[in-house]
Amino acid sequence: MRVIDILKLCMFISLFGLVWSCGDDDEGGSGPMTGSDAPVAAFSFEANELAVQFTNNSQNATSFAWDFGDGTGTSTEESPSYTYASAGNYTVTLVASNADGDENSFDATLSVASANEKLELLVGSGSRTWKLVREGTALLLASDPEFTNIWWPGTSNNGERPCLYDDSFTFSEDGTFSFDDGGTFWAEFGVFNGVDGCDQNTTGEGCFEAVAANMVNECGDDVSAWLSNASHGYTFDVDNNRITLSGNGAWIGIPKLGTTGETIVPLDEVSFDAIMVEGGAVDTMFASFNYPGVAFWPMTYVSYENPADEPALVEGFDPPDCTPLAAIAPTEITHTFESAASTNLLAEIVESAADIEYGVTDPADASAPPVSRYIRTGEQFQELQFNINSGNAIDFSNLSTITLDVYLPSSNVYGEGALTQNVFVGFGATTCPPLWWMDLHQYQATDLALDEWITLTYDLSTPTDVAIPDNGATVFDRNDKDMFFIQIGGGGHFQAGDFFIRNLEIN
Repeated sequence: MRVIDILKLCMFISLFGLVWSCGDDDEGGSGPMTGSDAPVAAFSFEANELAVQFTNNSQNATSFAWDFGDGTGTSTEESPSYTYASAGNYTVTLVASNADGDENSFDATLSVASANEKLELLVGSGSRTWKLVREGTALLLASDPEFTNIWWPGTSNNGERPCLYDDSFTFSEDGTFSFDDGGTFWAEFGVFNGVDGCDQNTTGEGCFEAVAANMVNECGDDVSAWLSNASHGYTFDVDNNRITLSGNGAWIGIPKLGTTGETIVPLDEVSFDAIMVEGGAVDTMFASFNYPGVAFWPMTYVSYENPADEPALVEGFDPPDCTPLAAIAPTEITHTFESAASTNLLAEIVESAADIEYGVTDPADASAPPVSRYIRTGEQFQELQFNINSGNAIDFSNLSTITLDVYLPSSNVYGEGALTQNVFVGFGATTCPPLWWMDLHQYQATDLALDEWITLTYDLSTPTDVAIPDNGATVFDRNDKDMFFIQIGGGGHFQAGDFFIRNLEIN
């Protein structure tokens, strides 16, 4: 599956005025390319309603020919400005030439609209309803608007999350905003499960009935304000392509997306970036929540001139094919952490976001056997991950308990928005199924003391968090778990820190 439909990604990025083009600078050049002095055409642009300022980024060129894509507009200026007569999508082409007559071309697609036209695209003739696109990827998670890293490849209309695709959001000309959950709700990670330090009303990721009795997050908060509501409002800053939803519980995309960051409770106001693109039978809204330095959530909504044209909602999910690992039934799985080799059955997964340094001095007793340093880097979510080094999954029938010694130094930065004094351990399947964090069994210890060794003990039969309870309430109901993880210091922040671990035993 593609991460996102290429044409839509092209449109989405160029609409936000990034220095990026969907053209191909190897196409369209009609002259010979002669070594390092050959011209290279390139440009960026910034649109303000119908007016566009182009910035020429070409190299080794002395003359330029612009075609603004509307059938009339051309220019030979180096960095021209141009005002379009009407809203629309235009493919702009720049041909750059050098003194020898060599040339190279570059193109990009952009969209322009006047303030009134932008509002008309949002609300139609009185009101307009938008729903997640059911063709291609509708919503994903990246590190930034440049998609430097794609942290979650996203969701599509494949039956895995159907309750997101029947949600509808209506903007009306009179400034009112309403949304309809369609009778179902998605149990989003970080709200209904996976909340650091909370384990009340644990609900694994999945669809549930959208009734007030079910709208309690993992910390016990009432979040029923997120249910269908027809009495909210909105404002549209057309100059900055920014929409603000008002009224407690108003949301779009997924409920946890707030103006400046993620939330586990309803907010009174939520703002996001949005650009609407006219498409005839179907119009498109490219919406996004940008948390600079933290995360970028882009999403694609559509509104059909004829609602019957919308593709059918897929409600049954067929997981991708995979070959299950054979399971072994060990009587113990251990790691002293004195060295990389001081283990029985565990092998470090080097792709883990956290790092480890083996064989360091015990922070409490320099004469004691070596331990390992658990190193948190600047990533938002990270764990030390270990596979079963036999290449098998685990049959837990001969195991009952996890014990682990941890040491949390006071020299780290703890507190709101930084490290927590919490430790999580657990098991996941990385092979079949492959997305371990969506189907994990996890155990936690919270508010641990600092500057002393603490022995944590977990009963395998009583996990704190189960991502999909219907797929095994405990690890004893599974034989596909092939990975063990340790997370210290919590998630959802970027605070680095060092901890120490020793004497892991699963027996």
